[in-house]
Amino acid sequence: MTINWHAVAAIYRFEMARTFRTLVQSIASPVLSTSLYFVVFGAAIGSRMGAIDGVSYGAFIIPGLVMLTLLSESIANASFGIYMPKWSGTIYELLSAPVATAEVVLGYVGAAASKSVMLGVLMLLTARVFVDYSVAHPIWMALFLLLTAVTFSLFGFIIGIWADGFEKLQIIPLMVVTPLTFLGGSFYSISMLPPFWQKLTLFNPVVYLISGFRWSFYGISDVNIVTSVGMTLLFMLLCLGGIAWIFKTGYKLRN
Repeated sequence: MTINWHAVAAIYRFEMARTFRTLVQSIASPVLSTSLYFVVFGAAIGSRMGAIDGVSYGAFIIPGLVMLTLLSESIANASFGIYMPKWSGTIYELLSAPVATAEVVLGYVGAAASKSVMLGVLMLLTARVFVDYSVAHPIWMALFLLLTAVTFSLFGFIIGIWADGFEKLQIIPLMVVTPLTFLGGSFYSISMLPPFWQKLTLFNPVVYLISGFRWSFYGISDVNIVTSVGMTLLFMLLCLGGIAWIFKTGYKLRN
C-alpha cells in the first residue's frame, strides 16, 4: 500500500500547530507540575532517604516520574486530537476524503507521540537541575521513550473515538492509568513489597514500562528487560488491532 505522505503531513502539521498555539497548557504546565515532584521528592525528601539498589532516591524516581507524565500526556494529546473533529463534525470530511486509515492514524498518533517525546526530553533536562542522575543505556532510553509515547498515543486515539463527551476523555487516564502508574513502582522498587503483593503487582502492565525505562538509566530493574519490551509491544499490537476494528466497523464514527 502506498502511503499518501501529503495527507499525513497535513494532519501532523495541524496537530503540532495547535500545540505551539497553546504552549502554556501543552508544554509548560506538565513540565512545571513534574518539576514540583523533582523538588519535593527528589531534592527535599530524597536527600533524607537511603539509596535503592545503589541509586539515590531522588535519581531512582526520575524514570517513574517521567513515565507518569509521558503516559498521561500521550493519552491526552491523542484522545483530544481525534475527539475534536468528532465534536465539531469535521470527522466526516476526513472520512470522506481520499485518506486511508493508516494515514489518519499516522498523522494524529505521530503528532501526539512527538509532543510526548518533547515533554519527556524537557523533563529529563529539568530533572538535571534538581537531581544528579546518569543514563547507562542512552539508546535504549530513547527507544523506550519513543515506544511508550507511540503505544499510549494509540491507546489515547481509541479513547478519543470511544468518548462521547469531554468528561469521558478524563475517565480512563484519571481512574485507571494514573493509579496504575503510582502503583507500578514510580516511587519504589516492587522488591520492597511483601511476596504476595510482588506477584500481584506483576499484573499491572505499567510495571513493565517503568522497570524497563529505569533499567535504561541505571541497569537495574524489577522485571527482565526482554519481558518489559515484549509486554509493551504486545500492548501496542492490541491497540493497533483495536483501531483497525474501529475503522472497519465504523464504531462511534459513522453514527
